[in-house]
Amino acid sequence: MTVESYRIALAGNPNTGKSTLFNLLTGLRQHTGNWPGKTVLRAEGSFTYRSRNFQVIDLPGTYSLYSNSADEETARDYIIFEKPDVTVVVLDATALERNLNLALQVMEMTDRVIVCVNLIDEAKRKGIVVDDRKMAARLGVPVVKISARNQEGVDALLDTVFRMVTGEMKARPVQVRYSAATENKISRLVPRIQSLIGPDVPARWIALRMLDGDRSLLDSLKAHWMSRGKGDGEVEHDISRSV
Repeated sequence: MTVESYRIALAGNPNTGKSTLFNLLTGLRQHTGNWPGKTVLRAEGSFTYRSRNFQVIDLPGTYSLYSNSADEETARDYIIFEKPDVTVVVLDATALERNLNLALQVMEMTDRVIVCVNLIDEAKRKGIVVDDRKMAARLGVPVVKISARNQEGVDALLDTVFRMVTGEMKARPVQVRYSAATENKISRLVPRIQSLIGPDVPARWIALRMLDGDRSLLDSLKAHWMSRGKGDGEVEHDISRSV
């Protein structure tokens, strides 16, 4: 009998307790190395829950998924091209306004997102009340409050992950709307991107990055395109012409 296996990506700003959660989930069942072609540290681990195997990838801590650093590019490319079964975005309960920027970016890239509000114990000490139900309603994705260092709320997080990977739970992430001119350009780019790269890519998010002149993402798209046996330059020429 084959045991089903799923991949979970952990994303988050630095100092949100993401690595603490990673260590709690995987224990000694983890290893580190470098991401292919990069000097960025790659940490992976595994655990079993309800007779399913889970591989956990601790993405580099970043404040965004743009192209300002190798860490950001690494986290971005993994979510886009590797398509984890669930991306858990770990937030600091005491700094939600700053942390939500990354969560919204991930939600533009995939609908398989769970927002994990960590350090809830620290928030309580500071008199901060986090309404997870209201957050979930506004964001359109599950929101789970935890304290990884105190091992609180982790069972609820694992249950939510399980329900999402098995299809019991669906998310409908809120979509940020831009100006009419920008939305018009996006609508023209999306079909072209999907025809070139395929229907499973986050075409809207890629279109936004192309409009912003993200050359690093274009390079990653070209590399992905070539890995599928296509000619160099086709993606750059066709998408750049559409922009």
